[in-house]
Amino acid sequence: MKYKHALWGVGLSLLFSFGALSVSAASSAGEEVNVKETFAVGKGTFMLNGKPFVVKAAEVHYPRIPEPYWEQRILSCKALGMNTLCLYVFWNLHEQQPGKFDFSGNKDIAKFCRLAQKHGMYVIVRPGPYVCAEWEMGGLPWWLLKKKDVQLRTLDPYYMERVRIFMNEVGKQLADLQLSRGGNIIMVQVENEYGSYGVNKPYVSAIRDIVKQAGFTDVPLFQCDWSSNFTNNALDDLLWTVNFGTGANIDEQFKKLKSLRPETPMMCSEFWSGWFDHWGRKHETRDAATMVSGIKDMLDRNISFSLYMTHGGTTFGWWGGANNPAYSAMCSSYDYDAPISEAGWTTPKYFQLRDLLKQYLPEGETLPEPPAAFPVISVPAITDWKVAPLFENLPEPKQSEDIQPMEMFDQGWGTILYRTTLKEDVKGTLHIDEVHDWAQVFANGKLLGRLDRRHGEFTLPLKETLKKGTQLDILVEAMGRVNFDKSIHDRKGITQKVEVVNGDQAQELKGWTVYNLPPFYEFVSQKNYQAGKSVDGPAYYKATFHLDKTGDTFLDMETWGKGMVWVNGHAMGRFWEIGPQQTLYMPGCWLKEGDNEIIVLDLKGPAEAKVVGVEKPILDMLREKAPETHRKDGQNLNLKAEKPVMTGTFKAGNGWQEVRFEKPTTGRYFCLEGVSNYDGTNIAAVAEMDVLGADGKPVSRESWKIVYADSEETRSGNRTADKVFDLQESTFWQTVDNTAYPHQIVIDLGKEYQVTGFRMLPRAEAGAPGLIKDYKVYVKKSDFTY
Repeated sequence: MKYKHALWGVGLSLLFSFGALSVSAASSAGEEVNVKETFAVGKGTFMLNGKPFVVKAAEVHYPRIPEPYWEQRILSCKALGMNTLCLYVFWNLHEQQPGKFDFSGNKDIAKFCRLAQKHGMYVIVRPGPYVCAEWEMGGLPWWLLKKKDVQLRTLDPYYMERVRIFMNEVGKQLADLQLSRGGNIIMVQVENEYGSYGVNKPYVSAIRDIVKQAGFTDVPLFQCDWSSNFTNNALDDLLWTVNFGTGANIDEQFKKLKSLRPETPMMCSEFWSGWFDHWGRKHETRDAATMVSGIKDMLDRNISFSLYMTHGGTTFGWWGGANNPAYSAMCSSYDYDAPISEAGWTTPKYFQLRDLLKQYLPEGETLPEPPAAFPVISVPAITDWKVAPLFENLPEPKQSEDIQPMEMFDQGWGTILYRTTLKEDVKGTLHIDEVHDWAQVFANGKLLGRLDRRHGEFTLPLKETLKKGTQLDILVEAMGRVNFDKSIHDRKGITQKVEVVNGDQAQELKGWTVYNLPPFYEFVSQKNYQAGKSVDGPAYYKATFHLDKTGDTFLDMETWGKGMVWVNGHAMGRFWEIGPQQTLYMPGCWLKEGDNEIIVLDLKGPAEAKVVGVEKPILDMLREKAPETHRKDGQNLNLKAEKPVMTGTFKAGNGWQEVRFEKPTTGRYFCLEGVSNYDGTNIAAVAEMDVLGADGKPVSRESWKIVYADSEETRSGNRTADKVFDLQESTFWQTVDNTAYPHQIVIDLGKEYQVTGFRMLPRAEAGAPGLIKDYKVYVKKSDFTY
């Protein structure tokens, strides 16, 4: 501990003096230096121009906002009471093909920073290279996966070579905008939440050096993580910050950091204002009063913060990411239940926070009024379509004897068609290893069935024998690469093989013709569109609609199946009938007076080919047919004949708790039973769980499935049992309040393990609501009796 403190003292001293050194060096060289401001890490506080400074940052993402609207969103953040903007740099947005960089238009990050400076706002830059952000592959470029053995976020030579090239390009854009050089950038982050990925200080150190070599030498560098894992990769010469959500116990979150660095400024680098939406799950919201209370607690303790998100915006096009396990793709709307809505509107949550932040302004300052929202219009129903059936508008094919993922055919996003002609009769079950992410299977043009990765659907029973000469088509849509944990190595299409299984026999299918169907406007616009009716199957639809005036609107896609939309060449995002999102935000700045073009790709086929522009979004209409909970009607877990492998009592309070068994036990099915709790209610709640293997380390959660949960709260939020292994510490399983103890959850670990114990994380709020007190644990090789 003393060693850590000593190193921190050295690091603090270096950070204090670094800006002055860079300025004096420039001055002695005879250069004209116009440095008006300084920013440094001080004792217990940040120092701006030599005075204590609390960072009140608004997280916003430039590609999720139309470039013509950037200034209005910045002014909204300023009027809220923020003094800083915090933003990621999205590598895969800027380098969509190796070596081809684009920082123009909606990607002009330097312009965004200058607009912030124009309005007196500072900027914190988070250049990754990994950013998470519910963004495709966490911001990493898809083409890295063309190298079969690439190890992302490690010292893999190829990966690090590409990181260095990218970071140098970022430096060319932003290094001269550091505060000491007359810009407004006050801090730069190194990597992002790496403790949730692995333990590899040499890698994090190498990223730090690359960031410096890219020119970010004049501002403090920092790293962010969760309070539970920030020490795993903490570097002594970087500032440490922690991330957590609304309602979290503030003192508990900073307890460990304060013990290690009692004189460091405290900062919550991501204070989660809301949460993101998944296809097929309820719309997420978070309580405004709880958010405001947490920010007040931090300000009263002189703790800096960045509100993630202050304005979420829209994940236009194909840039939405996914979580895993279990695989779950994100909606196009990134509204996030943030204070500033997806369309840039001020909300009740905005004004509650604004009323608080007014009380923490520097003496003599007042807040400007929020800027006016952009006008909103309705658009009459668009029903006059020209249609281009997908199977009649295929591009030039490629040939491959073996199945390969789309990356190996030089395709990054969109849909891919695998076609083969059967060389003999086949019957049994079609097994696709694996579908990434949503597939339709056709035999001679007839739909045989659909497979959804979200539900682990990789097999399709063949109801009848497929005859020799049958044309078998497998159309696979890539829904978004996983943006978190090891699953970011997420290749798309079909990743391994296709075989027909009949009893003990498995016949692999070979000889594939492959068609790449990318999501680019240049591709979808060049089809043979003909006047006609809707197609029962995959097709492109094109129409023109006339506007006398422009304004923001929301394209209502309720009657369509599944696909994407383009308007005037802009990729608007994905739609899916299951919801919860039913509308696509259409910025008025991308519309024009007169004729406008709309193209819809519907992979499933619409119930009615109609698009209406409405004045309010529909973000909470869920039409998923899957059950909300992991318990069948009338199902009850029977543990009377079972013997627990462990009986114990959890400690009161927040934070991870680890339990070791007296002796190892082998099994595949793990049951935690809560017998009582600490707060005297009926509620049980668990945020995260790990099962410890033979080596005492957590086993992989990649193949886990919830077999049973006696109770799950789905009325007030997504409190389903799978939250215990979604790798998100701020989400949790919670039982309903009218179901009494005991409570049970049963997990299928995917295969047998020698189990030596487990770890459990309660909710992060003060008092850990729903914390189980007394518990029992059962482990079995076969499933339990219900």
